[in-house]
Formats: sequence, structure tokens, C-alpha cells
Amino acid sequence: MKTALTIAGSDSSGGAGIQADMKTMTANGVYAMSAVTALTAQNTTGVTDILESTPHFLGEQLDAIFTDIFPDAVKIGMVSSADLIVVIAEKLKQYKAKNIVVDPVMVATSGAKLLRDDAVEALCRELLPLAAVLTPNIPEAEILSGMTITDATGMEAAAKYISEKYGCAVLCKGGHKVNDADDLLWRNGFGKWFHGKRIDNPNTHGTGCTLSSAIASNLAKGYDLDESVERAKEYISGALAAMLDLGHGSGPMNHMFALKGAFTE
Repeated sequence: MKTALTIAGSDSSGGAGIQADMKTMTANGVYAMSAVTALTAQNTTGVTDILESTPHFLGEQLDAIFTDIFPDAVKIGMVSSADLIVVIAEKLKQYKAKNIVVDPVMVATSGAKLLRDDAVEALCRELLPLAAVLTPNIPEAEILSGMTITDATGMEAAAKYISEKYGCAVLCKGGHKVNDADDLLWRNGFGKWFHGKRIDNPNTHGTGCTLSSAIASNLAKGYDLDESVERAKEYISGALAAMLDLGHGSGPMNHMFALKGAFTE
């Protein structure tokens, strides 16, 4: 069985973060492991408190994983401080981690900024050059490129700039009223559009975490990047189309929509 590691924050309501990542990896047929960067008190209506891991303890978690069950892919999500980002980068280089997917979680769905300026700088300096692929949404792509994105041409310009600056592939995700459900993969000087089906479901908590984890899972299984993105988009469409409706806010998706068997009865 192939293995994947998520380095991210815990979501106590189970719809995003570590919990969404591990469900996604399991549903996509890989063995899931985690290194927790922060605990959040969170539900479908928002985040009420955050307790960060110490850099030392995060390093200990990563040592424990890499020295025993080496991951075939690594997904990095919410990391809110520069000190934690530096530790992650050091460990990934030390252990020569492969198939690194970075979901640069910088802006909440509400528009609130999640990363301090020093953490944004550390993310760009330390982690982005290590990535096989970044998966920014429109607001995050705007921060990384310094551009305003209002249409498909803007997505292409920003993705090209980010890809060339950091030397990695960039999957610029549509949404935020720009090319909904259509994502652009830019790498090696060329862009490729992945067209998705717009699913009218208001419950989208954890979609970014889920997509990046599904891409990491498929890279772990040996699919190339294009096919990994294609399969991940298909998976997230199924999870949204299942129309799970939980909570009082933007609820989670059904990550296990395709799970069938005696124990699910």
C-alpha cells in the first residue's frame, strides 16, 4: 500500500484540515499519516481558537514518521507561523521527501487573512521551491503573484509568474466568481485547463484541503501530475454531488461517498 503524509492543522468539526486530508487519502486508497501544526476549535460557522504546535514538537512528529513509514507523497496545508515553516522545510530536505503538494492556505473563505506577513515570506522562501505542485485559490494566487485576477487570462498570467518564480508547477483553482470549477495547471512554460462541472452545493467546507490531498494520494500511487489532477477533480465532484448537509454554516462534503461494504451498512 502506498503512503501519504499530511502536515496541517486539525479541524475539530472534521470537514477540513487533517481530518479531511486523512479521509481523502483513505478514500483514494493510500495509507494516511499526519503531523499536526495546530489544533483549531472550529465548526462549519468559523474558527474560535487556535493552539499552535511548538516547532520542536512538530519536528519530533516528522522525525517519527520519516524514520519509520516513509511517505510516498506529502501534502502541506495550514502552517501559521514562520518558525513552523522553517522546521517543515528542514525536515523535508533532510529526508529527501518526494511528491510534495503545497496548499498555500493564506486566506479564509470569509476573506480573512490567516498568515502573518513573516509567515507568508517564510512559506515563499522555504516551502514553495520544494513543491512538486502548489494549489492556490484566486485570493492566494493574487498574494503570491502580486496581481489582480478577474478572468482566465489573469489566472494564466499569475500561474505563469508563480511557476517561474518558484520553479514548481502551479494549479490555480477557479472560483471566487472567476472561472468556477475550471482549474489551470501551469508547468514548464505551458498551461493546461481542467474543466469541471459546477455543482450547486453551498456546503464546501474543506474543498481546498480535499483537492490537494487527493492530488497527493494519486501522485503517491504513481500517476503523473496531469492524471492526478484529473482524478482529484473527479473525486471532489463526487464528494460535493453527494449533497451531505451537516451543521449551521458551510458544511463538509461526504468524503466517503464511494465507500461500499458490509461495515458501512
